[in-house]
Amino acid sequence: MSKGNQAFSVLGIPVHVMADYPGWLLECLHTGRGTHVVTLNAEMTMQAERNQLLAQVIKNAELVIPDGAGVVLYLRWLLWQKVQRFPGIELAEKLLQALAQQKTKTKTKIFFYGGAPGVAANAADFWQQQIPDLSIVGTHSGYHSLEEEAQLRQTLAQLQPQVIFVGLGVPRQELWIAENRHLCPQAIWIGVGGSFDIWSGTKTRAPAWLGNNNLEWLYRLYQEPWRWRRMLALPAFAVKAFVYRLTARGAIS
Repeated sequence: MSKGNQAFSVLGIPVHVMADYPGWLLECLHTGRGTHVVTLNAEMTMQAERNQLLAQVIKNAELVIPDGAGVVLYLRWLLWQKVQRFPGIELAEKLLQALAQQKTKTKTKIFFYGGAPGVAANAADFWQQQIPDLSIVGTHSGYHSLEEEAQLRQTLAQLQPQVIFVGLGVPRQELWIAENRHLCPQAIWIGVGGSFDIWSGTKTRAPAWLGNNNLEWLYRLYQEPWRWRRMLALPAFAVKAFVYRLTARGAIS
């Protein structure tokens, strides 16, 4: 991380705090620094406690942003940091808007991978209508055979997109990025979860007032009741967070 930015430990997982995440990513893009972006929430943090491979992938990521309310409240209440929640979907949107405003001779190549059949393509169409100048060079569904995935890898290696959004859900998208980022070593790889569903119109995002009050998870539970078991990670995270804070230092860099 550059000067003036810090990483703080949330249950042993680094979270990077800075004033301008999209600006930092543009800097990485311009200098050809390959970057893996993780959008961290309480559920992912608890998964990382049980899955050491996922934990290591997150720790190796160049940028981990505070996506979930639990992570933000931990940083505010236990580490006294003035942190604003930055959902991954908003980071992706701001980055796309910033890319369109660049005054460069060549356009940044963008790729969408993930979601049900047709969802990534519809999400790309949505953004192409919003910002016609964007150069979205390809899309691929997250549902495919091993042969089709091999073809996807070959396509990425040939196209060399510079920004790659991966919407496979946690932890699959994080593990997939870590395994395949060598294909486009100078690219920005961002795990965007269900963002393609929102952009394609398949699902709707929570009203702003819920997000502003750290209750977006409640709307998601309303839309997807089957997630209730996964939501049990939230109280478990709260308990572990307080215990961890009493026994460990917060700032790690």
